[in-house]
Amino acid sequence: MTTMTKTEGAPAPTGPEGFLSVRDLQVTFSTEDGPVKAVDGLSFDVQRGRTLGIVGESGSGKSVTNLTILGLHNPQSTTIDGEILFDGKELITATEKELEKLRGNRIAMIFQDPLTALSPFYTVGRQIAEPFMKHTGASKKAAWERAVEMLAKVGIPNPRERASDYPHQFSGGMRQRAMIAMALVCDPDLLIADEPTTALDVTVQAQILDLLQDLQQEFGSAIVFITHDLGVIADTADDIMVMYAGRAVERGTTDQVLRSPQHPYTWGLLNSMPRLDSDLSAPLAPIPGSPPSLLNPPTGCRFHPRCTFQDRVGGNRCATERPQLDVGRASACHLTPEQKRTVFIEEIKPRLG
Repeated sequence: MTTMTKTEGAPAPTGPEGFLSVRDLQVTFSTEDGPVKAVDGLSFDVQRGRTLGIVGESGSGKSVTNLTILGLHNPQSTTIDGEILFDGKELITATEKELEKLRGNRIAMIFQDPLTALSPFYTVGRQIAEPFMKHTGASKKAAWERAVEMLAKVGIPNPRERASDYPHQFSGGMRQRAMIAMALVCDPDLLIADEPTTALDVTVQAQILDLLQDLQQEFGSAIVFITHDLGVIADTADDIMVMYAGRAVERGTTDQVLRSPQHPYTWGLLNSMPRLDSDLSAPLAPIPGSPPSLLNPPTGCRFHPRCTFQDRVGGNRCATERPQLDVGRASACHLTPEQKRTVFIEEIKPRLG
């Protein structure tokens, strides 16, 4: 059975509470091999009309965090601690009935793979119309017209005819647009996009990103955008939170994180990205090693086994002491602010160009 506790007095990470406020979130799964803490002490805010980009490698806890916000976890094997406030309402202790009223209505999610998220047995129009009928009480005819309207809004040609098609009759980009139409059909206040452009070619990817920005301006929604690609998030997010092994390691505005990153893991992510304005013959610089197993994560800073800068901290501090993520613009690293500036200016910035 799900264990839920409410953490009192968790520090606010960015000042005033956001429309969505997460405080000291911890999510642990029970497995045959032992407990896995997939999210370990996560705090962040998202304001109305703003987009938070959550960035990190696979297994860093990005998707788990957002599925927990929606209450989409196995209640038999999941322990959740902390606090999730949505427009002042606590979600961790909310009942399933209360969550059902929010899902697809005030909070919606765009899943990574629309081919598996959409049912193959029902038409696209019906799948978009059903949540609208459920949450608004609209008639079938009115809901169908709303589905056609939303397909047109997300750029599906001949929306009235295509509404009667099944998901397999849509291309990958069109299925993703249909997923966005389904997510936005009830004008949600919070939209969670879980790597919505991963499987798309760059042209369709750009169209989807532009579409999300346009729809956000129209509806004023708060957006949480999950990705492993800093390049995708650069023109999409207002703020960025970088995650590693279940923890947030850096947080700031998009301009701050991309122009003056402070954490060695963020440096590694940026260094491993190909750039058109750099020497195309130069090899990429991947982060050494592999992400840790969360069954037995490293002590202290979880990134320290892969970090090439821990010798500058001195002693065994990186392996024994967990670095804290302070309020506002911050990074969870034992390097001093002066050391971070020096490393970035002398070693990291020249590689980034």
